[in-house]
Amino acid sequence: MTEPQNTTSQIFHSFFDRWLGELNNHLQQLVSVAKHHQYDDNEHDSDLCMLIDRSVGHYEEYYKVKSEAAKEDIISMFSHKWLTSLEDAFLWITGWRPTTAIHLLYSKSGIQFETKETELTPIFTYGDLGNLSLDQINRINELQKKTVREERKISEKMAKLQESAADKPMVHLSNVISEMMRMETDDGGENSDRRVESTLEPKKDKWEKVLNMADSLRMETLKSVIEILTPIQAVYFLIAAAELHLRLHDWGLKMDAELIR
Repeated sequence: MTEPQNTTSQIFHSFFDRWLGELNNHLQQLVSVAKHHQYDDNEHDSDLCMLIDRSVGHYEEYYKVKSEAAKEDIISMFSHKWLTSLEDAFLWITGWRPTTAIHLLYSKSGIQFETKETELTPIFTYGDLGNLSLDQINRINELQKKTVREERKISEKMAKLQESAADKPMVHLSNVISEMMRMETDDGGENSDRRVESTLEPKKDKWEKVLNMADSLRMETLKSVIEILTPIQAVYFLIAAAELHLRLHDWGLKMDAELIR
């Protein structure tokens, strides 16, 4: 049976495809700015900050639209039909783990630092993530500890929700409808649907709350990382974030296409 047109999932899927295209546009602008930046070029920091704000705003738009979609149909937001199987494998409560932003920073910093120690010529050479100060590193470590604590709290809430698949209301409903089916008194109609909807409704509210908590922590972590960095370092970080996001999606599309051949 085909899925009805204009469902919340399909509408969000269309938005996500457009959003990815815009993310690629932001990436090209960030790369262009990074290539032409010169060491201690503080004169153009205001231009960098405007570009950073636009990029961050792009992520904020994603979570705003996602939150609105969750109000319409929270269940569909956990099905991730707009994502590939590869992206889905990396998910934590409908998105990347907030600490992924910090791991990304560490990885990119290490790569750029190692590049300086080799004969390779980096594309970007001034004030990059290989030049983090001791103060920045300490602040990032503190941010990581804080984010891990918040992740655990949200994970615990999600675990309780997952366990509620077998709580008394769910088991009772399962038993009642199964008995009706055995006695052939259940026609699978409105009566059963109302019972199911009534039992799931409180869980939907909790799912929406947990999803919004996870997305808020993702956005908060992204902003916190950027606040620790200099404007040009923030540009490098946003480049790495956009590249990883886009490449994972591309790889996932190819892998999914191979599976259906």
